[in-house]
Amino acid sequence: MKTLTKDILRFSLVGLMTSSAIVTGAMIDAARAEDSPWLVRARAVMVVPDESASVTVLGGSVDIDTTVIPEIDITYFFSENWAAELVLGTSNHEVTATPSNTDLGDVWLLPPTLTLQYHFSPKAQFRPYIGAGVNYTMFYGEDSGAAASIDYDNAFGVALQGGMDYDLGDNWVFNVDVKKIWLSTDVSINGGAITADVDIDPWFFGTGIGYRF
Repeated sequence: MKTLTKDILRFSLVGLMTSSAIVTGAMIDAARAEDSPWLVRARAVMVVPDESASVTVLGGSVDIDTTVIPEIDITYFFSENWAAELVLGTSNHEVTATPSNTDLGDVWLLPPTLTLQYHFSPKAQFRPYIGAGVNYTMFYGEDSGAAASIDYDNAFGVALQGGMDYDLGDNWVFNVDVKKIWLSTDVSINGGAITADVDIDPWFFGTGIGYRF
C-alpha cells in the first residue's frame, strides 16, 4: 500500500512538473512573439501618380496611369513606439504625352522606401502610426512606344506615411497604409532631342495583413 501511495505521489509530481513546463514554455513563446522586434506585412497597393511635367519640343505634360501591385514590407521595432519600415515592390506604368496624345510606352519602377515610424498605441487592438523617410526609385524595362528611345534617370524622393494595424490575435494584424512620395525624374527622348522634367509624386494606398514573429 505504501509503495502504491509513493507511486501515485511520484506520478502526480511528474505530471505536475510536466504541466508546469508546458505552461511555462507556452508563456515564454507568447512573450517572445509579443516582444519580437520583427513585423512583416503583405499588402495590395494602388499606385496613383499625381504627375506633372515640362516637355521640350512636344510641349504640354504627361499622363501616367494608375496600377495595382503586390507589396512586402519589413518593420523593425527599436522600442514599443519607434520602428523602421522597409517597403519593397515594383510597378509598371503607361506614359502618354499630353495634349498631343503621343504614346511614350511604359516603364517599370522599383521604389524601395525606408521610413521611421511612431506607433501611438502598440499594445492596443487599434494601432495607428505615422512615418517619414526617404525613397530611391530605379527605372528599368523602358518601352519607348512611338519614340525611338527613352531614358529615365534614377532619383531620390521624400516619403510621408500614415496607417494603422488592427490586432487579429495570434500575432496577426490587419493593416491599412497610405504613403505620399515626392519624386521627380529627368527624361531623355530620342537620344536627348526631346527632354522632360517629370514630377511623378505618387500616392500609395495599401491594405493587407501582417505577422509579428
